[in-house]
Amino acid sequence: MNAITPTRRGFIASTGLVLGMALPMGKAAKAAPAQAAAPFAPNAFVRVSPDNLVTVIIKHVEFGQGPATGLATLVAEEMDADWGQIRVEMAPANDPLYKNLFFGTMGTGGSSAIANSWMQMRSAGASAKAMLVEAAAKRWSVPAAEVKVAKGVVSHGTKKASFGDLASDAAMLKPPEKPVLKTADQFVLIGKDTPKVDSVAKTDGTAIFTMDIQRPDMVHSAIVHPPAFGGTVKDVKDAAALAVPGVLGVKTIPQGVVVYGVNGYAARKGASLLDVSWDLSKAEKRSSDDLYATFAEKSEEPGKQVEKTGDAKAAFKAATLRLEAVYQFPFLAHAPMEPLDAVIEMQGDQLHVWMGSQFQVGELGAICQTLGVPMNKAHLHEQFAGGSFGRRATPFMEFAVEAATVFKAWGKGAVKHVWTRENDIRGGRYRPLTVHTVRGGLDAKGSIVAWDQVVASQSFFQGTPMEPMGIKDGIDDSLTEGIADSYKFPNQYVGQHIMPGGVPTLWWRSVGNTHTAYAVETFLDQLLEMSGKDAVAGRLALIADDRMKAVVAKVAEIAGWGKKVPAGRARGVAAWKSFGSYCAQIAEVSKGPDGLPKVHKVWCAIDCGIAVNPNVIRAQMESCIGYGLGHALYAEVVLGPGGEVQQGNFDSYRSLRIGEMPDVETAIIVSDKDPTGVGEPGLPPTAPAVANAWRKLTGKAVRRLPFTIGGKA
Repeated sequence: MNAITPTRRGFIASTGLVLGMALPMGKAAKAAPAQAAAPFAPNAFVRVSPDNLVTVIIKHVEFGQGPATGLATLVAEEMDADWGQIRVEMAPANDPLYKNLFFGTMGTGGSSAIANSWMQMRSAGASAKAMLVEAAAKRWSVPAAEVKVAKGVVSHGTKKASFGDLASDAAMLKPPEKPVLKTADQFVLIGKDTPKVDSVAKTDGTAIFTMDIQRPDMVHSAIVHPPAFGGTVKDVKDAAALAVPGVLGVKTIPQGVVVYGVNGYAARKGASLLDVSWDLSKAEKRSSDDLYATFAEKSEEPGKQVEKTGDAKAAFKAATLRLEAVYQFPFLAHAPMEPLDAVIEMQGDQLHVWMGSQFQVGELGAICQTLGVPMNKAHLHEQFAGGSFGRRATPFMEFAVEAATVFKAWGKGAVKHVWTRENDIRGGRYRPLTVHTVRGGLDAKGSIVAWDQVVASQSFFQGTPMEPMGIKDGIDDSLTEGIADSYKFPNQYVGQHIMPGGVPTLWWRSVGNTHTAYAVETFLDQLLEMSGKDAVAGRLALIADDRMKAVVAKVAEIAGWGKKVPAGRARGVAAWKSFGSYCAQIAEVSKGPDGLPKVHKVWCAIDCGIAVNPNVIRAQMESCIGYGLGHALYAEVVLGPGGEVQQGNFDSYRSLRIGEMPDVETAIIVSDKDPTGVGEPGLPPTAPAVANAWRKLTGKAVRRLPFTIGGKA
């Protein structure tokens, strides 16, 4: 396979020009050549060229979760194309054509790429196929109904033609208003383990990320941010930084102090030698311990009512057996392997930006606004991104603004702005610190008759342009999502407190489900044990949703739940619905030499509707489990005295290591429902399944994460 490089090909849109990357597939494939115009472009998502290549335009950023493969599969399926002739190219920043149908603007997140594009991309492929069939029918003077298409070949009896052969004729035809879509029994690619379009390039190192971009005479920049959130620069002594060979200059901008260098090393070395005095008079100075105490106190009050059935307080007071727990969840950084980065260059009056953008129109617009450049003179070169987990999508597009401000301060040429790992870990936009207070009661028969749960947390919507979308009637659903939907009890109360705070927070992989699932599933497990009920059977008895019952039953089946477990080990179960998908997991753990859980295997059952690509789904479940497990066991961002972040790199913000990754066995439920999310639903059940196994093994209920703080035994 040839090296993949960003092409110079693109087209003008009302909101700007995107020069995308074209990804070839197959060992013998060559990079898609630049073309002035495709002869057959029936819609905004499909182009067929005379050389018989089919280019699929991908409106979602590819940062490892697989939309390029998934969306191309939908088009190829409906076109009956051969997978080897498919190419993908990133879409231009154009909301009218390429908006996320769930968001109303271009954006990737919420496990929505396949779900919002399911009918859109299939229709695009079906429309292209119908026009190719009509072109063949006209050429051969036969009824269109008799023309067949398979693996990229159009035929009628002994007559055959490729898509490329018919492209010019098809381009003269009018697209059908309502193209006919396949039924599920006709699928050839959907539901199969189709190879990912980017796997080879990402394996052999030829894939291009923003970090790899080089421009003539490019300047590199590194930034030092305030040590506490809300701080500003008071004074800078930069003599030592300017003495570093290769350092070109030092500038103060609203976000901090920037050092420019001939290469990244010089810029970073110079930044490390800056002597900056900070004004922290308006900074968030509370420590994590201060916040835990404040939030816990508030969670003792009912808060804003989210759900109420019966009288939970009275039922709890009258219960035969009672259980109370306070759960504490830390700030968490996203820590993608590629930190935030961008390259910005002016070529005459034309602005060029290279980055892996999660909100293409929003970020390009923010850069243009900062630099005073019209959008129609701006070009976004969309790149692969090395992970995100939510970090690259922020309500104020602040990294894009920072990168543009860094460029503006320099004022010429090209500037590559790259965050260090310390910038990343200390840069905010964390999963919010959160406290749950939960109370539950059993009657004399062991039935759960009371459930009272109150959550105190910051809202990452509050005070942002997204507040009208995220907070309705004073309730931020992300604080309590899933709690009231998971199980129904005769007396149930769910409340929330939106807490003020100066730490910038953000959605984090699976959003509020990261903590709501943990609190509910571990607390429920204890109640079921108190009632003498099996953890799986007890859940099945409480679950009303047949799809959730099916994943719980399936994971119990593949794990052999109820059978003898090896000595020194225990198993725990958890189940959760998020992003429209149902996921249940069973974890098998033992006690490691460090006093923490050693997770040997996780069994996973997922119902995400029609499985477009089972290989991608399994990969995402494994990714969710590894990411969730590492953070549950080891990770937290701690605000120390004065509100300063104590962690800075992976030595202090610990990730799961490859030898700690458990075996994972995933069962995908066969479904005829439209596809739902897979990038996040595999995460919420992992930590509670491990915690439930750990409590069974050691007797220790873990109510403070990570396990290094609240779970050692």
